[in-house]
Amino acid sequence: MNTALSTARRRVAVAGASGRMGRMLIEAIAASDDLVLAGALDIASSPALGQDAMAFLGRSSGVTITADLRAGLAGADALIDFTRPEGTLAHAAVCAELGVQLVIGTTGFSEAQKAELQQLSQRVALVLAPNMSVGVNVTLKLLQQAARALQAGWDIEIIEAHHRHKVDAPSGTALKMGEVIAAAQGTQLAERAVYERYGHTGERQAGSIGFATVRGGDIVGDHTVLFAGTGERVEITHKSSSRAGYAQGSLRAVRFLAGQQTGLFDMFDVLGLHD
Repeated sequence: MNTALSTARRRVAVAGASGRMGRMLIEAIAASDDLVLAGALDIASSPALGQDAMAFLGRSSGVTITADLRAGLAGADALIDFTRPEGTLAHAAVCAELGVQLVIGTTGFSEAQKAELQQLSQRVALVLAPNMSVGVNVTLKLLQQAARALQAGWDIEIIEAHHRHKVDAPSGTALKMGEVIAAAQGTQLAERAVYERYGHTGERQAGSIGFATVRGGDIVGDHTVLFAGTGERVEITHKSSSRAGYAQGSLRAVRFLAGQQTGLFDMFDVLGLHD
């Protein structure tokens, strides 16, 4: 596969092509002037198999939605995957074999699964991020700065809300927020996270990072981090009104990978936000 930086349009495959995020990605690729749709993948039970990937836009792309992974990746420079952890890992293994780069927005990976992706990144370049939105990643940078300044005497709570169909909780973005805050304060999230409160819990434990989860309706994704001090509060919030931000961030990640051969990257790398 051609993964070298060039002026040619990068050829992109999309996993979960008939889903809401898949269609948003396909529409964004179609609207770009430097990328082209090269493959469209979906599960074997999808009623969209055999259809043109851009039929929902009322146009023809010449790319047919398929459950055949190798056929869907043929000729692709990169795959964008927002599916489920098990499916993404299966896709990643084949991508590493074929030299197809990966942009992964899937959430809910276990530590062992993250380690598998780390190993695969020694063979092919990957961008892995729980949220591809440019705005969310700028928010993470703001949280990093706030966490460094607001330490002793400040309680931290992370509140997230998503649509009724989301299957993992807290969201990958909320967890990433907790990780960024903990790291900025020289600690680990695992040492501080409180995911459940029920009954007689006693007083809030100093230094803990609490999580609250809301699921309902068609909420795309809302995240608020509350820093509560004595006599004042600081709230940093990001709200998504559509998945367009995730799609545009994913395309930026595809472009970033054009200059990489191997390695595991995140959106801070893509956006140049690392210190």
